[in-house]
Amino acid sequence: MKLTGAQILCESLAREGVEVIFGFPGAAVLPLYDTLPQYPQLRHILVRHEQGAAHAADGYARATGKVGVCLATSGPGATNLVTGIACAAMDSVPMVAITGQVATAFLGRDSFQEVDITGITQPITKHNYLVEHLEGLVEIIKEAFHIATTGRPGPVLIDISKDVLTAEVAFHYPDRLNLPGYKPTIQGHPSQIKKAAKLLNEAERPVVLAGHGVIISEAYQELKDLAEKAQAPVATTLHGISCFPESHVLSLGYMGMHGVAQANLAVNNCDLLIAIGMRFDDRVTGSLASFAPHAQVIHIDIDPAEIGKNVRVQVPIVGDVKSVLQALNPLISARTHGPWLSQIDQWRIQYPLPPLDQAGTIWPQHVIRKICEVTGGDAIIVTGVGQHQMFTAQYFTYDKPNSYISSGGLGVMGFALPAAMGVKVGRPEEVVWCVDGDGSFQMNIQELATLVQDRINVKVAISNNGFLGMVRQWQQLFYDKRYVGTPLSGPDFAMVAQAYGVLGMRVTDLSEVEPAIRRATAHDGPVVIDFVVEPEGNVYPMVAPGASITDMIHHPKKAKV
Repeated sequence: MKLTGAQILCESLAREGVEVIFGFPGAAVLPLYDTLPQYPQLRHILVRHEQGAAHAADGYARATGKVGVCLATSGPGATNLVTGIACAAMDSVPMVAITGQVATAFLGRDSFQEVDITGITQPITKHNYLVEHLEGLVEIIKEAFHIATTGRPGPVLIDISKDVLTAEVAFHYPDRLNLPGYKPTIQGHPSQIKKAAKLLNEAERPVVLAGHGVIISEAYQELKDLAEKAQAPVATTLHGISCFPESHVLSLGYMGMHGVAQANLAVNNCDLLIAIGMRFDDRVTGSLASFAPHAQVIHIDIDPAEIGKNVRVQVPIVGDVKSVLQALNPLISARTHGPWLSQIDQWRIQYPLPPLDQAGTIWPQHVIRKICEVTGGDAIIVTGVGQHQMFTAQYFTYDKPNSYISSGGLGVMGFALPAAMGVKVGRPEEVVWCVDGDGSFQMNIQELATLVQDRINVKVAISNNGFLGMVRQWQQLFYDKRYVGTPLSGPDFAMVAQAYGVLGMRVTDLSEVEPAIRRATAHDGPVVIDFVVEPEGNVYPMVAPGASITDMIHHPKKAKV
């Protein structure tokens, strides 16, 4: 049976288990859009900007573990995906981005809406393809999904010339792949695992530093078993939040530039650091010269390029986190570390998070705490990038696995709303809160229309302080309060929401916070709450760039970069 390229693409997507495509049409992909009605199992969600499509596919993938798929036309449609693809690459998110391209006869002629998107995205994809011949398209699609989901997950781009979509060829979906040079390591080396067990069994002050790899591997129980058996407290990276229950007695919270004090101090005073599924990002380590100076380091990661890249490692283990921990845990002896845990408890008491003012002024922390109380912590929180992102990491209690989703590596403002949309589509049974800043929210505010058209029930809490808050905080601390380019005017977000057909509320007094959150929770549909918060509130603790992670600023004072 002969099928067109567009039919082959749809048939292949369906066979790969794709249920949702986030896209925006254009001339180069019209043959595909014309074919989509033949495949009702492929739900198409029309975004209002292609960047929204990429972030929505990203959120969908993080929430479900499945591949997120986004679709755009050639030229500006394709380039509008770039930020979202880069975000997925840095945060190890499985994504397949499909773009239309001009017909093969027009390639290389600076044709209308022609752009070399494979060249542009080469540094930010695991692999990409320019499809100029229909023969081979089906193999490319199968390869793309395999590459995106195996090893360290990441985005793959398929750029398809328009005439390929209309050509016909006999269809046969391959049963197997032929990728002889691509064989990610899954099982950790037995001798390295034995070395790691020996160090764990001898350590007196162990700390586990758990990252996004635990969530990707779904190694929640294995991590908990390791921590409890070795009595090793667990700190997380920003992306590791929700990989270990924060109400657990061994939870330290998240560490790094805005991490909690006990986590930073524990990492810097431990004698053994077990790093699991994380990459020692600069926002975690601070000054590398002073990072974990007393510790031997075990580093478990599926990507060999990350091991030893930033921090010297005594026991490297390349492999899937779940697989490695399943092999490691039986070799660990049951231990107790009473004095070590007592020391950590003392730090917890000595350096609490800053107390909240209970007067009429709303602080962003109030909003986060109330969302946590009203939902009982049973929600998925999706954030933008800025102060609200850090407050959300600090003041919500994450006991639910995979319940904190944010743009970490690339730090994309505008991520939250479309990503929350993708999360809710992927996990419709969950309560999804989008927590955003007034600056970040305006970057993809148009996706409110998508929420309405596709009936996507996301609750939005805007921390509206009238500034680009995190940049302003740096200007306050490091640039003598020269607030250049950070004071931010904006609309009445409640009225904007209502114009889109979304329930909007504006909250200006502390007494109104909880009732607004409860009303939003009860409402059957998307909601936007515009919380007008303290303009110059800061996130503490804070570690200045280049400083040791133990050199934390706990109160406002002048600091030097």
